[in-house]
Amino acid sequence: MKIILASGSPRRKELLTMMGLNFETKTSQKEEKLDPQLSIKEQCKQLAYQKARDVLDQIPEKEDCFIIGSDTMVVKAETIYGKPKSKEDAFSMINQLQGASHEVYTSLCVIVRKQGKEKQYITLDTTKVHLKEMSNQEIEMWLAKKEWKDKAGAYAIQGFFSVFISKIEGNFYSVMGLPIHQLYEIMKQEKLM
Repeated sequence: MKIILASGSPRRKELLTMMGLNFETKTSQKEEKLDPQLSIKEQCKQLAYQKARDVLDQIPEKEDCFIIGSDTMVVKAETIYGKPKSKEDAFSMINQLQGASHEVYTSLCVIVRKQGKEKQYITLDTTKVHLKEMSNQEIEMWLAKKEWKDKAGAYAIQGFFSVFISKIEGNFYSVMGLPIHQLYEIMKQEKLM
């Protein structure tokens, strides 16, 4: 069965490779739209589903496949910190997140199509991340590394930014971009592991 990652994220590719999977990637072209009627957690799950569904719709109907969609949201006090639009935006995000804790929600949607039948799995993993207090100079030093680009909350847990993380409560790999422990369980159920 063809395994397809519905994402162009280098981090998600790295995690699937780490799992030893033979997979291909297809990026969803669907515009990500948040539904304010839903809770933040439900919005996160909905985005993962939209990505997986969009990629599934690009695959010929007779082809068996295992599509993996995911989304990551950094949330503090009901505010979603998405991907920064500029260096100033990134500075503002890190300044608001530093010296406190926040949640990282990572959703997983797997759509399995086998012999014309579809099955869906949708999960969400929550991790609490505690950041040290950071001076403006430290934030500027971080931004100068340019690792903040294309990252929810303007940081990556696996990069240099890890020096500012005092503790995490939950799964490291979920914060990195994919709850691989949940994916593994789904793959076991589908007899792919």
